[in-house]
Amino acid sequence: MQYGELKWVDIQAMDKSDKVVVVPLGSLEQHGHHLPLLTDSILGGEIVRRVEAALPDTVLLLPMLWLGSSDHHRKFPGTVSVNSGLYIDMVCDVLNSIIDAGFSRIVLHISHGGNTTPCREAIYRVGLQHRDRDDLWIASVTYWDLASDAIKSVTEMETPRLTHACEYETSMMLCLRAELVDMNRAKGVTAYQTSNFYFPDFSQASKVDVSLPFERLTTTGAMLRPDLASAEKGAKLLDAISARVIEFVKEFAAWGKLRLE
Repeated sequence: MQYGELKWVDIQAMDKSDKVVVVPLGSLEQHGHHLPLLTDSILGGEIVRRVEAALPDTVLLLPMLWLGSSDHHRKFPGTVSVNSGLYIDMVCDVLNSIIDAGFSRIVLHISHGGNTTPCREAIYRVGLQHRDRDDLWIASVTYWDLASDAIKSVTEMETPRLTHACEYETSMMLCLRAELVDMNRAKGVTAYQTSNFYFPDFSQASKVDVSLPFERLTTTGAMLRPDLASAEKGAKLLDAISARVIEFVKEFAAWGKLRLE
């Protein structure tokens, strides 16, 4: 169901015990020389569209919240962002509005990496605010973490992992909106550091968190090898990712109270 297409009396009368409200959180930010500003919102929107289509009696899908926490991209013209403090407050208010409507299972579906840390803080705050509600479940997920093993199953990918305006995002955009992609300008940059703990080239997962503005990581706004992208790879990625997100939401809808033994 589309949350925004319902009337308030529909929400009031609904049996909410098995419903999952999905909140898609994207961005409007630079994606290199070759991808549109709305890339994260387009990709996240397609994934949650497939989730709602697969589970129409379970999922209530909110409209895409395209305004993200993207201040680390603001040196690149075109990015529209709110600071992380304001974004946390905004997400908290969205969550509390949904809880006030009577729902107890909410998924924040993140398709922009900069939203991840603010959303963790938001669900922490709202969880404490409602700490006496033992029926309340709020999950914050990124599709690349949730479906990491499914993404690795797409063996055609030639770079190690999904980053930004990369082979992965570019492939999915070629599948969905090829008319918005300019492959003649698809050029990424790889950042290197000699370290046993920090790997900005994404050759492996870093063991420490390092916060850098994006202009220190890439001169083009894109990372690694977007020139390797194809629509065929994108179709396989979208199928694999969507299947895993659907699997999670189906399970999440059935979560009960924690058993303490």
